[in-house]
Amino acid sequence: MQNDNYNRGGYIAFIFSMAFSLAFFVYISLIHPGVNLKEVAPRSAAPEQTLADGTEAQQKSVDISKIEKPWVESEDMATHGAKVYATNCALCHGPSGAGDGPAGKSLNPPPRNLIEGKWKQGGDSIALFTTLTKGIPGSSMAAFPHISVADRWAMVQYIRSITQNKAKDDSARLEEFAKTAK
Repeated sequence: MQNDNYNRGGYIAFIFSMAFSLAFFVYISLIHPGVNLKEVAPRSAAPEQTLADGTEAQQKSVDISKIEKPWVESEDMATHGAKVYATNCALCHGPSGAGDGPAGKSLNPPPRNLIEGKWKQGGDSIALFTTLTKGIPGSSMAAFPHISVADRWAMVQYIRSITQNKAKDDSARLEEFAKTAK
């Protein structure tokens, strides 16, 4: 007699869960009206980006493969760089580059404020490209060699477009460096 009561609670719980599951599936399949997908607003094709001055800008699509010298200052490269930055850098450096990204709050030292541009490795295009490629040892600045060379140049151009401390580039030295940059 005692063996009959031993697993009675588990049996009752099993029967109850099976009955509930069956009732739930009947409700979902036969009674529930479903979700009206026309009520959901479609996302825009191009994401909006908050720029350094606080304005929202619709990003235009740029084909950087047609740009022969991605290191030469160009509005199209900076626009493309804003997209690459939003994907790879904004988590730490913040959407506007102020060093206030959600992941950056836990980093020590905190991420660089790219708008102020108090550069430790130098603020010219070569130094920024090198920092993106190799990172900064002993800091939380990671290396991004897996990002294409053209995309890294685009990020350099975007960073230079938002900084208030733009170091002057030596165009001949930049041209020579860019030919060997990997």
